[in-house]
Amino acid sequence: MKIKYAVALLLLGGISLFSGCNDDLTLVGSTIQPQGDRNTVYIDTFRMTASTVKRDSLYAKTTRGLLGEIYDPLYGHLKSDYLCQFYCAENYRFPHKPHMGMIDSVKLKIRFFFWTGDGHALMRTRVYAVNKPLERNYYTNLNPADYSDMQNALGTQVYTAFGCFSDSFSTGQKDPETRKEIKVPRYSLNIALPKELGTRFYNEIVNNPSSFATQEAFNRFFPGLYITTDYGSGNILDVSNTQLYLYYQRPKSSKNDTLVRDSVMFQVTKEVIQHSRFQHTDEEKLLTPNDQYAYIKTPAGIYPRLVIPSREIAKTIKGRYTNGLVFSIKYEPQENWKYAMSPPSHLMLMPEDSLRTFFENRSIENNMTTFLSTDNKIGEYGYNATTRTYYFGNIISLLNVHIKEKPDEDLRLLIVPVERDFAPTMDQYRRNITGYYTKAIHNYLMPSGVKFPIDQEHMKIVVLSSKYTGK
Repeated sequence: MKIKYAVALLLLGGISLFSGCNDDLTLVGSTIQPQGDRNTVYIDTFRMTASTVKRDSLYAKTTRGLLGEIYDPLYGHLKSDYLCQFYCAENYRFPHKPHMGMIDSVKLKIRFFFWTGDGHALMRTRVYAVNKPLERNYYTNLNPADYSDMQNALGTQVYTAFGCFSDSFSTGQKDPETRKEIKVPRYSLNIALPKELGTRFYNEIVNNPSSFATQEAFNRFFPGLYITTDYGSGNILDVSNTQLYLYYQRPKSSKNDTLVRDSVMFQVTKEVIQHSRFQHTDEEKLLTPNDQYAYIKTPAGIYPRLVIPSREIAKTIKGRYTNGLVFSIKYEPQENWKYAMSPPSHLMLMPEDSLRTFFENRSIENNMTTFLSTDNKIGEYGYNATTRTYYFGNIISLLNVHIKEKPDEDLRLLIVPVERDFAPTMDQYRRNITGYYTKAIHNYLMPSGVKFPIDQEHMKIVVLSSKYTGK
């Protein structure tokens, strides 16, 4: 059986898939085929086109929030704030009766571990009461003024991120060398609210306990808070939790009337609604059509759109078996200025018409029509920082499905920044990590920005196909 050496080198990785256009190579079949059976292997090069598009809002069902404002010379301004409800257990009651039925103080605590930008930037937060129940619409284009009393702020607080240090939080892990517990700094932005709010809570429990019987009843009594900033720029907090504390004094015990300080706490949880709101300006440069770059900006809904010439491909490969379309995308280095935007952790490649349902249905990658980027290793990262490349593997199934279902349309794809919740897979002895599996996929909401070259060289794709040609 004869093998052409060029094909042998190709199969061994000796020839780049991006090295030629419309090459026709002959390959002898595998050893399980009858002597003399032959397949012809084709390597065809095509070119995609790319542009940058913007969605009007993002699906953002989360208990995390972003608070603050930043500016980037390339990616423009981003201002973020949020509205939130607070969880109330069924038939909630104060665990102890406040002394003389009095609430001493009320504090809103905005907890965070991380931030984007300058931790010393001087900012001011402002808190407003939400005056009607929030709707279960998790898109980010709502107007807080439709839900809040914007004429009367409940509280304000000037802060810097560094100045909000609270304590150290245990990660539950130990340093492999010192065996000491690993702790990370935890921060808390504390905002004093009127104690009358706490008094209102306690009086309602005493006089109308049905307001605390269910979450729905509690939402009617206390629809929530709108938390924003009205001064300063240069920092956005990655809020991990929002908590409302009501402080009071009570007797130490039934036999000891010494007064001690106590509190009750309500917080944002997954059972209630949190609405994130993002405002963006100065994005014209990103969205202006050009033949140099396509951009990602989060959480702005700015993505690259790729158009694969599937109609041309279908004509070229007609009558063949499709074997491969290995896809990756390379990004440019980070901009050379302080607090420059960094790349998002992962990207999802999907048909443009699948975007809305993908997140609403809480889907994950299926490796048939949706593909999650990797670092081309078994690592948990979604890109290789050394090669500056997001790898998606073989996406030939996506092309095949599209050609079958929409033969008269070119394939339009979006590259969407996502956050991946994942866990490791272990070997049979549960000693070594063999890979990672996806638990959930969310829109990537942290500030990030990256640009991709879209010149002709970077827009090449190669389709590998084959055809049985007999003996």
